[in-house]
Amino acid sequence: MSLVMVIMIAVSLSMDAFSLSLAYGTLNLEKKMIQLLSFIVGTYHFFMPLLGMWIGNKILSFLPIGPNIVVFLVLLVIGIEMIIESFKQTRAVHFMKFSELLLFGLAVSLDSFSVGLGLRAIYSKPIICSIIFSVASFLFTYLGLYLGKKINDMVGRISTRIGGIALICIGIFYLI
Repeated sequence: MSLVMVIMIAVSLSMDAFSLSLAYGTLNLEKKMIQLLSFIVGTYHFFMPLLGMWIGNKILSFLPIGPNIVVFLVLLVIGIEMIIESFKQTRAVHFMKFSELLLFGLAVSLDSFSVGLGLRAIYSKPIICSIIFSVASFLFTYLGLYLGKKINDMVGRISTRIGGIALICIGIFYLI
């Protein structure tokens, strides 16, 4: 699998963090809080795919299905979930304590864990994938928090839909 595909997946996975960051950006968070939240999300996006890959390798050793089918199913489910989530009307935004920052990071990185289940099928160097996922999610979170101050909530929903559609398309690519 090409590095371009890894970057496309990283951007797609980062759309969830970006859309939520847009909403949280409307809180006018301090620069230190924006940096900390972006770092937390980036760190989760580094470790979660590796953890998913480790667990995925254990599961695939027992299941008689190909990793490309697992990747397709995982990306399809994540993509559909992102699209459905984007149609919800309300998004609660409130001040975040450190524990809430950690939960925010975990919540937006669970999809990276799922992608990690088929990480070896995506690219032969999982550490490179994790670094790319981490950097992309850090940048998109940081950007979303700053842009959230200036753009309305609708853009967040649109970016989530685009990310979901992109993941579904990449998943279909694995079946071909």
